[in-house]
Amino acid sequence: MDIPLLFFLCSIGVFNGFLASIYFLFFSKQKRVQNFFFGLLLLVLCIRIGKSVYTIFTPREERNLWILQIGLSACFLIGAATFFYVKASIENKKSIPTSWKIHGGLLLLIITVIGIVKPYPYFKELWTNFVVQFIYAVWGMYLALSIYILKDIIKKYFQKNIRCTTSEVWLLILVLANVLIFAAYMIGYFYLYFVGTITFSVVFYALLIFLLSKKNRDTIFQDIPEKYQAKKIDKTEEEQLIAALKEAMETHQFHKNTNVKLNDIAKVLHISSHKLSQLLNDNLGKNFALFINEYRVEEAKKLLQENNQFTLESIGFEAGFSSKSTFYATFKKLIGKTPAEFKKQFS
Repeated sequence: MDIPLLFFLCSIGVFNGFLASIYFLFFSKQKRVQNFFFGLLLLVLCIRIGKSVYTIFTPREERNLWILQIGLSACFLIGAATFFYVKASIENKKSIPTSWKIHGGLLLLIITVIGIVKPYPYFKELWTNFVVQFIYAVWGMYLALSIYILKDIIKKYFQKNIRCTTSEVWLLILVLANVLIFAAYMIGYFYLYFVGTITFSVVFYALLIFLLSKKNRDTIFQDIPEKYQAKKIDKTEEEQLIAALKEAMETHQFHKNTNVKLNDIAKVLHISSHKLSQLLNDNLGKNFALFINEYRVEEAKKLLQENNQFTLESIGFEAGFSSKSTFYATFKKLIGKTPAEFKKQFS
């Protein structure tokens, strides 16, 4: 590969990642615990990746070994920063708990003491044979813990009838990105050293594309409004509302109305449209459009199984879809087959 191009690919993610880390650490309007840990994660990643870029493009005899030590020391904190960011996001922390400060302080103390007592420039063999392996082991351990506390979201993501929120998907993608970078460095440790730096650039811009593709991306880096938080639906009320919602849908057949609105159903349930939206999103894990379309698809399935003489387009309209294309696209997305393929099973 051409060296200038390789340098560009390796360094572009580091440069932009560093700018993003400074923004989240010092200039973000939302002074949140989550944003602090996200900025910290980007910073230690960029320092570590920057160390790799420096190593790749600086002749061995000209390298400053203190820079290499700083890069490896930052690597020691990548896993912890990921873990605390995920945990703070899931628990919606408003401040950093004292136990977290002690935890992070101990990690910083450990790597600082090692660096002072056994500095890399004078104990290069010790770092290469033992300290580096210890650093990567700690990174991997915290990644495993991050995946563990995401287990419920991971299960939710793979359930067909429940949709994850943008924030939940963001956490999954972020941890996956971290896993890819970690794996790339494991490969680089034994084979191609520059794989990790290129992977970081690719991952950084993949995350950026994900954010830009989401209309509600701002919610990832903002707090849930206090008013909204204070009125969580408890388990008993949730069960009552879900039962009432199911009965209302069966009685009034709202899904057959192509112009049905959230407020139409809320009025029948004698609750606000905000509360119904909260029930759907927080308790059922789906937005209003998905909720209604699931009913429409179930209606279409019944009609298709009857093997009547209606055209597929007519069945779509009868089920409540406003157009043939919407019917086909939604049916395929939720069932995995086109209406025609589904109908063939009962012909």
